[in-house]
Amino acid sequence: MSLRTRIGLPFLALILAFFLASTAAVASSTTEAAIANDPVAEKRLLALSEELRCLVCQNQNIADSNAELAQDLRREIRGMIKEGKSDKEIIDFMVVRYGDFVLYRPPVKGITLLLWGGPIVLLVLGLVVLVRYQRRRAERVAAQDRPLTADETRRAEALLSDADQR
Repeated sequence: MSLRTRIGLPFLALILAFFLASTAAVASSTTEAAIANDPVAEKRLLALSEELRCLVCQNQNIADSNAELAQDLRREIRGMIKEGKSDKEIIDFMVVRYGDFVLYRPPVKGITLLLWGGPIVLLVLGLVVLVRYQRRRAERVAAQDRPLTADETRRAEALLSDADQR
């Protein structure tokens, strides 16, 4: 095998891989462009994207996220819209695949109760701890501010007079 053949095969394989990747990208962009030309489908995509949470970012919906997974999910939704699936079918598919966490507003049920009630429980717990701390602190301050008894006053005067004599 000559040097030219050894260099040519990997180079040919690289060109073929690049061609296949660019063909897939063009096909994908053609599908996206076809849906983008349909304002109703694009509106549905935007509405659905705002209802679904980005699983990478977690504090953004997939409409606002630039994460690769969010782009894949938008592409998946575009495909389902093109197939004629309803919004409910698309949401149900995403929930089955990723769980209730994919919903930006998960339903209130046993599993998601902690998501809904957790912040309220933490707030109430924090208030209870704060009130107990303030009461104990007030009791300590009140105990330190009480006047001296007659015996304590005599003892303090004796210590002060002893210190003045030195």
